[in-house]
Amino acid sequence: MSLEGTPLDFATTDLCDQFPRRVQPADPIFGDYGGLPTFAGEMTTVKVLEDNVLVRRLLESDGRGRVLIVDGMASLACALLGDRLGGLAAENGWCGIVLNGCIRDSAQLGKIPIGIRALAAHPRKSGKQGLGDVGVPVAFAGVVFQPGHFVYADQDGLLVAAERLH
Repeated sequence: MSLEGTPLDFATTDLCDQFPRRVQPADPIFGDYGGLPTFAGEMTTVKVLEDNVLVRRLLESDGRGRVLIVDGMASLACALLGDRLGGLAAENGWCGIVLNGCIRDSAQLGKIPIGIRALAAHPRKSGKQGLGDVGVPVAFAGVVFQPGHFVYADQDGLLVAAERLH
């Protein structure tokens, strides 16, 4: 996948070395569940609790190379993303999804060409009330995820930056 048409030939380790004051490395709390181990893009954010209606609504829209940041408030009670939403995200051009929460259908998600980071896998589906906030700053994993800022992820970690670095 690309960041607005640019081939992804970055390494988070190199970005940390090149831009030590411009990147914030996230705490290493995420598992890698998607079919793309490396992804980057402009952030879109949503904050929900055990409810994925707003997650679906965003993933139904044109992703245009963006990364969806989902603050599920670190709930381990249910999954906020499964293979259907993962497939929908890939079809709509999303480069990646970062979940402060759980996924399900992990074997199927690993075959979908999208980057996915999450806390864990959980078999239970989420609620469907449509509650939450879209386009707000969210903080987890030791960093603040701001809508319009950028995220970079590979096998060595996940970084956030206020501007495009690559």
